[in-house]
Amino acid sequence: MTQILILLVIAGFIIFFIRYKKPVKLGELPDGYRDLLSKHVAFYRDLDEEGKLLFEKKLKELLGYIRIHGVKTDVTGLDRLLVASSGVIPIFGFPEWKYYNLKDILLYPGAFNETDFSTEKDPDILGMVGNGTMQRMMILSKPALHHGFENTSGQGNTGIHEFVHLLDKEDGDVDGLPEALLEKQYTLPWLNLVAKEIGAIKEGHSDINVYGVKNKAEFFAVAAEYFFEQPDLFKVHHPELYEIMTRIFNQNPLKK
Repeated sequence: MTQILILLVIAGFIIFFIRYKKPVKLGELPDGYRDLLSKHVAFYRDLDEEGKLLFEKKLKELLGYIRIHGVKTDVTGLDRLLVASSGVIPIFGFPEWKYYNLKDILLYPGAFNETDFSTEKDPDILGMVGNGTMQRMMILSKPALHHGFENTSGQGNTGIHEFVHLLDKEDGDVDGLPEALLEKQYTLPWLNLVAKEIGAIKEGHSDINVYGVKNKAEFFAVAAEYFFEQPDLFKVHHPELYEIMTRIFNQNPLKK
């Protein structure tokens, strides 16, 4: 029994160092990246100088291990910054976190079809995290990506939404229960709050995106969009949810 415990501890350390200490090369940021970030990314703009340097470092790390491809569209320096910012914002509170479940991101010129990923056949999907043959891939609509950062009065951000799905997927399932992020004692309070909030949306008593009633995973993603895009309103309208989400993401957007 003692030997088994020792082996489990050793295995845990190995997993930790592979997942969190594996060195990654740093990607390059485009010319004028500070001005671009200040203009387009409110989360970055609200950081102090130390926070901005950390944000830039995490952008370089993310761009060092993911590849961004344009499908029938060019990928600009701003596109790369907005994709990377979408990924950095949810993990900003975790200094060593890497998206090892992501390798490639496809940028589309608009919406796409969920079945064959084409832009024909009634395209209506703006973003998705791949499974099966699309494992370790993400698809994003380029206009939707930009709109999420330009519409500062809204609570939606497609890029953040999809990266939150990746965080949710870290424990193996995209199910709205981010076990890799949430301490066990908060699991039941979280599930109870999710059920309560979904019920409020259905009854028309919530300002959270109605798409969140689809399932718990989508609720988690749209609530996270709101949490990061309009934290002041989110805290006023959903104080309990706000509090537990500061624990999930290990950060408080109102206290940067």
